[in-house]
Amino acid sequence: MEFRKVITEAQLQSPLTGFEKEAQPLEYRFDPLTNMPCRINMRRAQRVRQAEVRGVDTGGFVTRTRRDCFFCPENIDRSTPLLPESIFGVGRITEGECVLFPNLFPFAEYHAVARITREHYLELDQYTEEMIGDNLKACQGWMLKAYEYDPEARYPMYNWNLMPPSAASIVHPHAQALLDKRPTPYLRLLLEKSRDYCTETGRNYWSELVSEERRLGERFIAENDSLSLIASFAPQGNREILIIFKGIASLSDLDEKGRMDFAAAILGILSAYKEMGVSSFNLSTFSGPIGEKLPYYSLNAKFISRPPVQPFYTSDSGFMERFQYESIIETIPERVAEMVRERF
Repeated sequence: MEFRKVITEAQLQSPLTGFEKEAQPLEYRFDPLTNMPCRINMRRAQRVRQAEVRGVDTGGFVTRTRRDCFFCPENIDRSTPLLPESIFGVGRITEGECVLFPNLFPFAEYHAVARITREHYLELDQYTEEMIGDNLKACQGWMLKAYEYDPEARYPMYNWNLMPPSAASIVHPHAQALLDKRPTPYLRLLLEKSRDYCTETGRNYWSELVSEERRLGERFIAENDSLSLIASFAPQGNREILIIFKGIASLSDLDEKGRMDFAAAILGILSAYKEMGVSSFNLSTFSGPIGEKLPYYSLNAKFISRPPVQPFYTSDSGFMERFQYESIIETIPERVAEMVRERF
């Protein structure tokens, strides 16, 4: 297993230092499994962001969005859609504070939203294991019901966009569950590369990665009986944390202990993110198909931080774009062509 990186530097004369000569170190890193690259320049964290507003009144923002929020307790029953009872047996799935219902504007044939808490807004260190565990349980139950109805829909995904910079259109904390008939481009790459690695070495890449990172000690964070946490060597986003599950390849195979250990890991990451000043993030899972045993693959998940919360701003790049390498589009290309064609 190779943790490959190329270290170089960029030369410039910066106005920030009176135009003195400066060399900024750069790293080109390559993911050990996929060989996908990333570029790191730690000095970029110091750059001016003209659109960034200092001292945003988060309390005022939360109060304004609390009014008529679709997911708050007094509105959720009349403001959210119902599941087909012929498939799920109920119009909504409830588990503790979680209420699960169809996405009103889905981008998958099976796409659900699962409210995490009754509270409209929580600080990152105010979530509980019970909230997250109940949410995971409700989403997993929905996935299995959908799969029972449609066995071709085999690829489950659990996701969380928090706050507008992560592409969350609703402030109220909620997860999204999807069940697809094909893997996303990035998941397909992970499955193929994991299979190739096992064919070449006879070993599971993910178990090997945990062992090697544990031995090196540079990026290894923690582990328990169910999972391990690592800071990704070649991340897809800032402050990326990789969670690797032990002994299972599919999200559908998480048992009660696995769900609660996952919930505990999420809480630990949220607490650390709060300490880092993070207020927005994306989470996505990368799961093997339901009903298949894949000895070469391990269920895994990733967190990345997103920019600070700003007024009047919602990103159009969420978990699908940042993690799964699949774009969610709101405009029909034919209509775009029609409208632009009128100018020519």
